[in-house]
Amino acid sequence: MSMKLCRWRNEGGEIRVGLVVDDQAVLDLTAAGMDRLELLLESDHGKLAGLAQADLPRVPLSRLKLLAPIERQEVWAAGVTYLRSKKARMEESDFSASAYDRVYEAARPELFFKALPEKVVGPGEAVGIRKDARWNVPEPELALVISPRGEVVGYTIGNDMSSRDIEGENPLYLPQAKVYSRSCALGPGILLSAEPLPPTTKINLQINRAGAEVFSGSTDLSQLKRDPQTLVEYLYRDNTFPNGCFLLTGTGVVPPDSFTLQLADEIKISIDGIGTLINYVG
Repeated sequence: MSMKLCRWRNEGGEIRVGLVVDDQAVLDLTAAGMDRLELLLESDHGKLAGLAQADLPRVPLSRLKLLAPIERQEVWAAGVTYLRSKKARMEESDFSASAYDRVYEAARPELFFKALPEKVVGPGEAVGIRKDARWNVPEPELALVISPRGEVVGYTIGNDMSSRDIEGENPLYLPQAKVYSRSCALGPGILLSAEPLPPTTKINLQINRAGAEVFSGSTDLSQLKRDPQTLVEYLYRDNTFPNGCFLLTGTGVVPPDSFTLQLADEIKISIDGIGTLINYVG
C-alpha cells in the first residue's frame, strides 16, 4: 500500500497534517498529536501504515484545500540532469553553451539553492513570473524528500519556475533567474518511499491558456542522467539540514523557444504514483 502525507488548513484556520488513504480520504494525524510533518517523515513506515486503521477523524480528500507539503525545510535544485535540459540551456545562450556542456559531462552536478518555505506555493496557488524577464517557463521535476541524515524518505512534484532569458544572458545570473517570490511550487502530497521510483515513471506537463492547451510534453526517469542518490550525496557534502530538505532533480520537458508563460496560464504537472500539481500564473 502506497502512503502519502499532506498538509491542509481547516475551516478554523488551523494547519493539519494527514495520511491519504486510498486517494480518497485523509486521516487527520494532527488529532492524534502528530502535527509535525518533518517528524512523520522520520517515522517507521509500518507504524504509519497501522494508523490507516486507527479511529481518527477522516476527511474526504476532495473537500480539502491542500497546502505545500513543506514546513521548515530548504528547497534545493539540480540542473542539466537530462540531455534535453542540456540542449535547451545551450540553445538559449551562445555565451554559456560550453559551460552547460561541461556540467552535463562532469562528475560533479550543478546544485543550487532554490527557495525557503515562505517562497513556496502549494496546489491551486499562483506561481510568479519576473516582471523584468521576457521568457518564462515552468520546469516540471521530481522532488526528493530527504531526511536530516541524508536519506531519501519520499517524493513529491516540483515546479522550478525559470526566467530563461536572464539565465541565458549570463550563467552568473542563475540566482535571479531561479530565486524569487513564488518561483517554486510543491505538492500535492509526499509519497512515502525509501525505494527508488521505477525508471519508467512518467513526468507530464500540460499548459492551458483560456481553456485551451498551448503546450504539452512528457519524459520519464530513464532519461535522468544523474543518479538521485549521487545528487543527495553531493548536496550533503560539508552541508547540514537539521530539518531535512527537498531536492528538485532537473527537468526533461522544455517548451519551445517561442513559448513564454502569460498571466492566468494553468500549469499541470503529473508524475506517476504521486499525483497532479496544478498552479496558475498570477
